[in-house]
Amino acid sequence: MAGADEAGRGSLAGPLVAAAVLFDLERLTLADRRALSKLNDSKQHTAEAREELYPLVLRAAARSVIVSRCVAGIDARGLHKTNLEALRTALLGVACHGSICLVDGFKVPDFGHEQRAVVDGDCRSAAIAAASVLAKVSRDRYMHRAAERHPRWDFDTNVGYSTPEHRAAIAAHGVSPLHRMSFQSIAYTQLALEG
Repeated sequence: MAGADEAGRGSLAGPLVAAAVLFDLERLTLADRRALSKLNDSKQHTAEAREELYPLVLRAAARSVIVSRCVAGIDARGLHKTNLEALRTALLGVACHGSICLVDGFKVPDFGHEQRAVVDGDCRSAAIAAASVLAKVSRDRYMHRAAERHPRWDFDTNVGYSTPEHRAAIAAHGVSPLHRMSFQSIAYTQLALEG
């Protein structure tokens, strides 16, 4: 069973990160199953809990892939197309003959394996929840490092998402190279920013 999910689709800044995880249920040990019993939508976990789950997922997965798409690519191709392409790339990296691929909310076009779109999949599938954790932790780690290079936007706290403080920082300092100019956000509309 393979699952895929992404992190950063709704953010104002930073990359989109997709991950896919393949669990071989025959290969999972009892210890793996116990360790993964806390899996849920990554947004339901604290940052600390996600960090604890991250190595457990990597250890238990038969295969895992993490794919990142940069702001320039998102702005050039559009968010939805970029998201589907990233999910497809991640899934192709883990899918094998006979695997069933589950995707959180979307079917991936031009994909040669059996797949199912699962609404709220990160709450209903361990494989999707595991991919959710890998994508979210990987993206958050990137944004924490980016905060050192771009301290004015407090990426260490908001990790690129729209918060009142983030919007205030955009109003005060403009946008950084990590901000998505194609994103039609209320934050940009209210601030009348131009790309």
